Amino acid sequence: MDLSKIFIKDACPTKVGGQAVLEGVMMKGDERTSVCVRLPNGDLYIKTEKNKKRNRIYSLPFIRGVFVFVASLVQGMKTLMFSADVMEGYDGEGAVEFEEDKVSLWLEKKFGAQGAWNVMIYFSVFLSIIFTVLVFIIAPTLVVNLAKHVTENAVVLNLIEGVLRIVIFIAYIALIAKMEDIKRVFQYHGAEHKTIHCYENGLEMTPQNAKGFYTLHPRCGTSFLMFVMIIALALFSLLGWPSLLWRIVSRVLLLPVIAGLSYELLRWAGSSDSALVKVLSMPGLWLQKITTNEPDEEQLEVAICAMQAVVAEEGDYGMGICDRNGRILKHIDYTNREEDREKAEEDEDERN
Repeated sequence: MDLSKIFIKDACPTKVGGQAVLEGVMMKGDERTSVCVRLPNGDLYIKTEKNKKRNRIYSLPFIRGVFVFVASLVQGMKTLMFSADVMEGYDGEGAVEFEEDKVSLWLEKKFGAQGAWNVMIYFSVFLSIIFTVLVFIIAPTLVVNLAKHVTENAVVLNLIEGVLRIVIFIAYIALIAKMEDIKRVFQYHGAEHKTIHCYENGLEMTPQNAKGFYTLHPRCGTSFLMFVMIIALALFSLLGWPSLLWRIVSRVLLLPVIAGLSYELLRWAGSSDSALVKVLSMPGLWLQKITTNEPDEEQLEVAICAMQAVVAEEGDYGMGICDRNGRILKHIDYTNREEDREKAEEDEDERN
């Protein structure tokens, strides 16, 4: 691993970040967010929106990390569901009508179309958080609780718990990485990183230029999660080894603190190439070797399209078939969602 190709000396770090989705990439900048996916017929389909104005709390160090983390979970789930809707709704000619299940119909009747969508999004995020807390927070301390019969040394017990948590996390990532669909998502993850590297180095954003960069990036969310694991290990060690109930409660209550510290560390890692930053970033970079795969030129083209739409001087908002620069050529809705249809119609009316 050549760190000089990851912490590139002459690069200009940017706040643009992204996420891989089903057959596509999301890019988010200061002013707008864009999601581009590759349709089965090879066309590029894009959705570009203006970002909502952030509350001032998003600029407060340490506190902002908690809100950014939660907001990222919600947006990430929305983006992933959007890409799934597009791939499911495309039939080669236009949008198709979905046969909704009974739960969706009940939710729409109770909360309306948009309300039902929000309920499903936030419920999915809630389940994700519960799963994370159970598997990566509570399970390790429950398992290590059995080790207290072997040793009562609080430092040793906390170290075992922290290492076990990291092992479970890496094993989980390695396991899902073997799934064919996830392999392609990880290729788009690599395309996202290469494109951001290309942009931060001031090169013309082409697949040929982008593919020369590493798939690893110091500001990756994977590195953030690894920072969370390492900081949790250090922070929990300061609490000693109290009762099982108090350990579980204290670990859950300290999650916002850990998220805040991890976010600040990630920001520092993305803007510095000091020796200390490189050392601290190594675990996250090693993990990125699992969560990113080498993309092909078509996947790089998708990531570049999303980036072009985000960094363009003037926003081309709405959704539809686009060119390689993220400009919409034909407004069309493949999601079959009322909110998206209304937004597309509003964008079209503004143009006319």
